[in-house]
Amino acid sequence: MSNEHLTSNQPATTEWDGRNVIAVSFEDDREAYHALTLIKELDSQERVGVQEAVVVVRGEDGQLVEKDSTQSAYLLGTASGGLMGLLLGVIGGPLGVVIGGATGLMVGSLFDLDDYEETDSALAAISSSVKVGRTALLAVVVEGTPEVVDAAMSGVGGTVLRRSVAEVEAEIAVAEEAQRKAKREARKELLRSHHEHDKTAVNAKIDELKAKVHHGQGDSAVSA
Repeated sequence: MSNEHLTSNQPATTEWDGRNVIAVSFEDDREAYHALTLIKELDSQERVGVQEAVVVVRGEDGQLVEKDSTQSAYLLGTASGGLMGLLLGVIGGPLGVVIGGATGLMVGSLFDLDDYEETDSALAAISSSVKVGRTALLAVVVEGTPEVVDAAMSGVGGTVLRRSVAEVEAEIAVAEEAQRKAKREARKELLRSHHEHDKTAVNAKIDELKAKVHHGQGDSAVSA
């Protein structure tokens, strides 16, 4: 099977720390669950470190539905965990999801399935690898070399795409800021529209009152 590796387009100032986000698509969707078992076995054998892994299905509406998952016990309740939740929030569909707990952080799907051909984006590439109606395995792994995961996934008909965690985190931060700006602009537009609507209504009411006054004055002149 073909495997896509990405280490060469890392920014020169970024030192790769061995952590990657992988997206694995399959010829037979049922193998995604087998692949999750295999990657957990690689972790138990200390051949690969698995921080987070999840089997997802993309529905016809574009939303990602989590079917099965695993997470390193060392990451539970730490700031290092939760990257998968952020990732799913960004690529999960056109409606987006609320993430970030009490902060109410709203991240829409800024990277739709059709964007992969138009932008050199890690998030777009990962999103594009999870096709509508298909099942995929997404994971955050620590690996010294890609061959270990690639061989295991190839054995179950999987095609691996990987991007560094640093690159994915950087794009998620940009996506969050872009979404925040979009919400701010949308709020301004709504306020402007509301103001224009009120002004129009006020002008119409004033014209109506003026007409009544003018009509009343005409009646008074006739009676006189």
